[in-house]
Amino acid sequence: MEKNTLGTLIWLRMVRFTHQSNLLTNEFLKEDGLTSAQFDVLMQIATYAPISQTALAEKVTITQGGMSRMLARLEKEGYIIREQDWKTKMICLTNKGEQKLSSVMEKQIAFQSSFFEESLTKEEQKKLLQLVSKVQKNSNAKLQKKRG
Repeated sequence: MEKNTLGTLIWLRMVRFTHQSNLLTNEFLKEDGLTSAQFDVLMQIATYAPISQTALAEKVTITQGGMSRMLARLEKEGYIIREQDWKTKMICLTNKGEQKLSSVMEKQIAFQSSFFEESLTKEEQKKLLQLVSKVQKNSNAKLQKKRG
């Protein structure tokens, strides 16, 4: 096996952290009846509503099929409403969805922040944010270029 490059090692660490964070977040959110993916979807809807299913799927890491199933569950729970706007279904939070997100938000922010606050100084956190933002902007530019 070839020796890993520094970039590969960084990527592997980021993937492992994301996976472990999602596992821990799913366990943390279980008492509120949500998964990390559902929380992310509710956050995106709250931020960008009304939003189409296609636009929502581009903002989260869920396949179109998975997105359809998740939205059906969230709609059944009464957290979202999907309204037909000609050929496109637009998605918004219901009052119940807004209340659920509001009730979970503060705890979730504290939980997610703890990963960094327990292991990094404030300066290290700022530097990490700067570096990850720079990498993310580069990957976003590559994605936009690929899409045309």
